[in-house]
Amino acid sequence: MDFYKSKRLIFFLCFDIVLFSLSIYLAFSLRFSGDIANIFYQGMLKAGVILLFLKIAFLFIFRIYKVAWRFFSLSEARKIFFALALAEFCFLIIFYFFSDFFNPFPRSVIGIDFVISYMFIGTLRISKRMLVDFKSSKAKQENPCIVIGATSKALHLLKGAREGSLGFYPVGVIDERKELIGTYCDKFIVQDKSKIKEYVQDGIKTAIIALKLEQESLKKLFEELIDYGIIDVKIFSFTQNKTRDISIEDLLARKPKDLDDGAVAAFLKDKVVLVSGAGGTIGSELCKQCIKFGAKHLIMLDHSEFNLYKINEELQNFKEKITPLMMSILDHDSLDKALKAYQPELILHAAAYKHVPLCEQNPYAAVINNIVGTKILIDSAKTNGVKKFVMISTDKAVRPTNVMGCTKRVCELYTLSSSSPDFEVACVRFGNVLGSSGSVIPKFKAQIENGEALTLTHPDIVRYFMLVNEAVQLVLQAGAIAKGGELFVLDMGKPVKIMDLAKKMLLLSNRPDLEIKIVGLRKGEKLFEELLIDENDAKTKYESIFVVKNEKIDLNILNSQIERLKQNKDIISLLKEIVPEFKHNAGGN
Repeated sequence: MDFYKSKRLIFFLCFDIVLFSLSIYLAFSLRFSGDIANIFYQGMLKAGVILLFLKIAFLFIFRIYKVAWRFFSLSEARKIFFALALAEFCFLIIFYFFSDFFNPFPRSVIGIDFVISYMFIGTLRISKRMLVDFKSSKAKQENPCIVIGATSKALHLLKGAREGSLGFYPVGVIDERKELIGTYCDKFIVQDKSKIKEYVQDGIKTAIIALKLEQESLKKLFEELIDYGIIDVKIFSFTQNKTRDISIEDLLARKPKDLDDGAVAAFLKDKVVLVSGAGGTIGSELCKQCIKFGAKHLIMLDHSEFNLYKINEELQNFKEKITPLMMSILDHDSLDKALKAYQPELILHAAAYKHVPLCEQNPYAAVINNIVGTKILIDSAKTNGVKKFVMISTDKAVRPTNVMGCTKRVCELYTLSSSSPDFEVACVRFGNVLGSSGSVIPKFKAQIENGEALTLTHPDIVRYFMLVNEAVQLVLQAGAIAKGGELFVLDMGKPVKIMDLAKKMLLLSNRPDLEIKIVGLRKGEKLFEELLIDENDAKTKYESIFVVKNEKIDLNILNSQIERLKQNKDIISLLKEIVPEFKHNAGGN
């Protein structure tokens, strides 16, 4: 790489010296209409040497010699203008104080020399790009497309397409902004959206979006493109200089507007934090954000070897700050020793069985892992002086209809009733995170890849969705404002109809030929998840976080009930005793 940089520097320096020498001669020649008197040659030579030194120096100062051919743009042209202007200005100052050294010397030559120098240097540097612009793209015959958006991002996209690095050949630029229609974007005349129909009739099936859009606007644009007949919609990434397929996450993700990096940083900075379930979807994101926001030491606890290995590998650059612990929260003795050894100030509890059908088939395992595991972790944390404890809960804990949701409601009751002045606890409920293991989106993706029909439990079923990183940050913000004993709820926005989600995924995958089969509700499943936000819930300083009224219960009675659950006798009846609102949908359909 250094060899090519040195080669480029030598090339440009040599050419610049020749061109700057020629520019001063041409400036004199133009000034005197080609007939330069002998008395001016000495001043021309002196001025030429000084101007050569000044121009080269200012081009170095403006870092022009570090710019590669292919990256030369209007920005670099502007820098060259200022560099040469400053060089000529400095020469004028020198000439003002030492005019006798140059005389006779016509001062108008300086302006002429500036214009010629700028033309020479700019033309030299843009020449290769000019040649490249006339070359046909390597992908011209293979992947014609239209570009949506006459933006600076579009210019980079078009440049990459010309060089053959994108694998697509743009044939037109579309923009709905009236002030841009009819103007040029690169070599294309910007056209109105109505032109898309003609492109589709000509066989164009791909559109690349070069606009920065909010989710609702992106969703609307995607649907318009599909309606026009475009079957392949992509997004251009400026930072990576490549295109990617538009994803279902792009269309569904709710974007909270009250993410507060400062509050989370203040909450986590220089703390020793333990994350249970550290290798899961939520747990691994908690780990990443703990590192991102300055935790002093992160203890990653998970009983799954593979999951723990994955998150440990992802955070290997911070290995001096992390400790992976492969153990179960049910192992009371090992857990107690770990808390004594590492003395975490904050525990983020994400470990749980969360898959509704599996928990229906294995209710005792769900009770032991979720309820007993949480009780052991809470009790051990309290005994070992942990200051704060935040438990991740779920929307399925609201008026539960399945074993999993009911066990999480029992976890909420135990956690919140354990709060004390020395042990602040909080629970945070939210819905589905996009792409989490076991959720519907990865399932649909797998079925599409295998060419199978998408299986849907009910045509009217709806769910809430949020991006995992944003949901986790809101969890941490809730933890930051918790004073102890609060049950927080995240505003997940509008619910998504899973039938619509399935149809969009088929469109995104260009597989409208696949069927959507209705297989009926599974045991314990709801049509509508209740995310609990109503007018009685208290607002917090964040519009996406609410506090639900939650009364403490008698821990002695709850402990007794948990002991009876551990005996594995009539689990459903016992869960209904603890959570009276539990209406078990044991039959599914």
